[in-house]
Amino acid sequence: MRRPLRRRPTAAGSGTATAAPRAWLLALALAGCGGPSFNGTVYRGEDVAFRVPAAPASWRQISVSDAAVAYRDDANGATIALNGRCRNEEDVPLISLTNHLFLHFTDREVLKQEVVPFDGREAMHTVLSAKLDGVPKVFDIWVLKKNGCVYDMLLIADPARYAAGEPAFTRMVRGFSTLPADVD
Repeated sequence: MRRPLRRRPTAAGSGTATAAPRAWLLALALAGCGGPSFNGTVYRGEDVAFRVPAAPASWRQISVSDAAVAYRDDANGATIALNGRCRNEEDVPLISLTNHLFLHFTDREVLKQEVVPFDGREAMHTVLSAKLDGVPKVFDIWVLKKNGCVYDMLLIADPARYAAGEPAFTRMVRGFSTLPADVD
């Protein structure tokens, strides 16, 4: 997750009667090729896999760039984004991996930062306020390195409503666990 999250464009309004069947066939073909999958609690990608608790009913799954799994709580203006990548980044310190997520942000202020035990390793937990394109947000970030992979878990919220989204995010983080990527 190196760039700001953006919604992926959809094919809605493409205008052809065959667009839906083609999309369904493409999804079926990709599923057969071992593309990324998420069943609501287990994500499996090409080289990374993890488990999270089911999202609360008020959160809906969304598709965003640079995230394996993402949810939105429209009532509270909050987004949860989960991602993992395996690129042999074991020698990069947790603080550097965390800071790299916010290179394009301004007015950064760390509100809390700690290294804590997490899924059999250490993770960096950071709460940060920052602006992107002049819009203030609060970010609750967990960064974990494990077995050559890096996992990023973020809550992105409007500052006035951060407290409303934080319990659902904390529940998801506490239930997170890595899985072997090569197990079906």
